[in-house]
Amino acid sequence: MQAEIIAVGTELANGAKLDTNSQWLSLELAEIGISVRAHATVGDDLDMMVDTIRASANRSDVVLITGGLGPTLDDLTRDALSRFTGAELELHPPSLEHVKEMFARRNRPMPERNVVQAMFPRGSQPLPNPRGTAPGIWLTAPRPDGKTCGIAAMPGVPSEMKQMFRQQVVARLDAGDRIIRRARINCFGCGESQAEEILGDLTARGRDPDVGITAHEATITMRITAEGGSIDEVRAKIEKTRAAIVNRMGEFVFGVEDEELEHALVRLLRLRRASLSTAESGTGGLLAHRLTSAPGFESCYLGGVVVTSNAAKREMIGVEPQVLEQFGPISAEAAAAIAEGCRTRFATDFAIAVTEWPEFDPDDPLAAVPASFVALAGPNLLTVEKVQHFGDPAIAKSRTTKVAMNLLRLHLIQG
Repeated sequence: MQAEIIAVGTELANGAKLDTNSQWLSLELAEIGISVRAHATVGDDLDMMVDTIRASANRSDVVLITGGLGPTLDDLTRDALSRFTGAELELHPPSLEHVKEMFARRNRPMPERNVVQAMFPRGSQPLPNPRGTAPGIWLTAPRPDGKTCGIAAMPGVPSEMKQMFRQQVVARLDAGDRIIRRARINCFGCGESQAEEILGDLTARGRDPDVGITAHEATITMRITAEGGSIDEVRAKIEKTRAAIVNRMGEFVFGVEDEELEHALVRLLRLRRASLSTAESGTGGLLAHRLTSAPGFESCYLGGVVVTSNAAKREMIGVEPQVLEQFGPISAEAAAAIAEGCRTRFATDFAIAVTEWPEFDPDDPLAAVPASFVALAGPNLLTVEKVQHFGDPAIAKSRTTKVAMNLLRLHLIQG
């Protein structure tokens, strides 16, 4: 069974907003064995919408549409479906009552224009929307090959769309006979090409299950995709491949699925009953922000400071002036002194320090590659790592925080 997804909205077509609905729907369809052959994004243009729906419906078994079901003049999905099927729009009284109730619950008068949200192409079925005023639409359309295509139009609001899809649409789909499941393994400390070299045959084209490698801000993710006739079959494939990846990647592996380095580090700190503090300059508090987003951080992360000037380094964490004068604020020696001062101030088992780095133009290929330093101080421990910066400055900040967290993570798992 083949599906296509159409995202409606000029704000999506012109890039003002990101279409996350299509990605989510593709993953959900894969879970029930339906593969997606195409995504389309179309602006609020009635003729273009009709043409896009017709093209998708003529070649696929399922077409999912998101967006364009609101009450304003540029919400054209119901009109496009009406024109595509040749069926006039008709008022559905129960849906109108639902729209009225939604406004009443919010103590707001219902504009007359909202009546249009209870209009549906004759012969279609309304899809109730308990979270919003826009019901969805389900209909079937004949294809040139004699088969039919199921079409579901859903709201563009993600929370409304997701609930409607799971509660109203899935039951109307004929699931495929193949089950697809995915898993992710996250690594840090190596590049994509190095990871591919380590994994070897596991990433071979045509392998079952498939293993793909992606990178995001220096985090390397192995994406496992397995197909089979039963859940037990695909789970067994994934677990076997997962074990092989972990065995080959070793200490590069820090987590699975949506886990980030901060989750792994906080988990290790809590396991060791160890405490941590941070002092940041170039990353401006990003390290602290990430640590405090990990569940359970309160029991191990005792706080941090942002020290963007020499005066702050001296007054807030007691860095000796001669260190900064002799070696400068961007040096291994400064990083070590900041980490030790931070550890003393907060009385923690460990402290991480991040220095600032020189300004640089990421678009100048001839410019010198700048660097900063991260330092880790702990019981009988003081280590410093140099971090080279290249590409987007925001990504450089993110990557630096990951290098810093990974420094402590490796110490904890090796100790």
